[in-house]
Amino acid sequence: MASSRSLFLGPRLRRLRRDLGHTQAEMAKDLGISASYIALIERNQRPLTADLLLRLAETYKIDMSQFAGDGGEELSARLDEIFRDPILADVDVAAADRHDLALAQPGMAEAILRLHTAYREAQLALADRGDSEAEGSTANPLEEVRNFLAARRNYFPVLDDRAERLSRTLREAGGLKAYLETSHGFRLRRLPTDVMYGAVRRLDLHRGEVALDDGLDSAGTNFQIALQLAYLELGDNLDAALAEGSFTGDSARRLARRALANYAAGAILMPYDATFREAEAKGYDVEAIARHFGTSFEQAAHRLTTLQKPTQRGVPFFFIRVDAAGNVSKRFDGGNFPFARHGGSCPLWSLHDTFRRPREVLTELLELPGGERFFSIARTVTAGGGGWQAPRITRAIALGCEIGEADRLIYARDRDLATEPATPIGVTCRLCQRADCAARAEPPIGRQLLPDDYRRLVAPFGFADG
Repeated sequence: MASSRSLFLGPRLRRLRRDLGHTQAEMAKDLGISASYIALIERNQRPLTADLLLRLAETYKIDMSQFAGDGGEELSARLDEIFRDPILADVDVAAADRHDLALAQPGMAEAILRLHTAYREAQLALADRGDSEAEGSTANPLEEVRNFLAARRNYFPVLDDRAERLSRTLREAGGLKAYLETSHGFRLRRLPTDVMYGAVRRLDLHRGEVALDDGLDSAGTNFQIALQLAYLELGDNLDAALAEGSFTGDSARRLARRALANYAAGAILMPYDATFREAEAKGYDVEAIARHFGTSFEQAAHRLTTLQKPTQRGVPFFFIRVDAAGNVSKRFDGGNFPFARHGGSCPLWSLHDTFRRPREVLTELLELPGGERFFSIARTVTAGGGGWQAPRITRAIALGCEIGEADRLIYARDRDLATEPATPIGVTCRLCQRADCAARAEPPIGRQLLPDDYRRLVAPFGFADG
């Protein structure tokens, strides 16, 4: 190491030890030091010296520069972000002080970040409760999980870091299938749909095999193998990420763990650094990115919502998936788009037109009643199929971002978005105050309906201005 300075890297050492599955005593024995000294380092009560860094690199074959990190730059960037929150904007904490805190007291910095994340999650839950009262609904486990993801901007560094390392190991081992067999002793077996009894993947410990529905395409097959590897190798990481949340019941906790496992599988197939570089180089062309990594359009689109590392930040996208009836089956509240907590989306959005133009990417400039503008891309995706009369489900997905980010997208190139007319949409009919919308399905909350004895409007409902 070029520098002989001592570093306080307790949380990183603890993460490495847990990733390796070692106790403090086992790691201490490997490194030739005492278990109590390991404990002190992990609590940042002792520095991690250059000599000990070298021993770590030699013993566990790790990249020393990667482990030692960026001198607190990423943690400092995360602190900068939360201090831009309006609740902290008037607190005079200089950038240099935040950087010093990240470098010298990473544990304290991490505590501040976790408290802020918990605050954001509580704010989302309050908003959820308000919408529930307004729309006559109650909160549910799915909403808890959505709040859990949104409060963390759908970014989990503990999963990305571990998945990145596993992805490199997979390449060296010859791929997903080879690694599954050589490292875990499970062979891959394809079985007919009727034999799988409704499952697409099944781990058979007795036979030492992972059975997959033979109707899965290559992208689906790779994802299911990656997902099984996530459960086999990243269990501790999944539990660590899950422990940061607060759930009211087992259903929400299980849904959250499944969401985290899917996140990890996506990160294995599309490692963060490579995905960020490819996205920036290709202007976030979802189809081209999917082809590069051998994933589906939906898998690539979902992965793009997770590129929120402070030092390598992608476009902050929001994401939604709906069926032909307008039911929302997946949603990520990124990009500051104000999704309704309950109900469907605006019928004027081209997201719903994709069903008439399957597999075609539709782009659109959107404007909310308050004047906020967003840019969206939408396309249909399919699930199932794979054989004659096999059930197939067609859904539509949309990715979108604030108009200020749209110039990073290939879809918006050579377009003057400042002067281009936008489609006027609402969040949902019950929360939209546009009086002249002929597509309205319900009147807005809190507005008095006008009689139509003498005049019938084009819009389904006429309501008073105030």
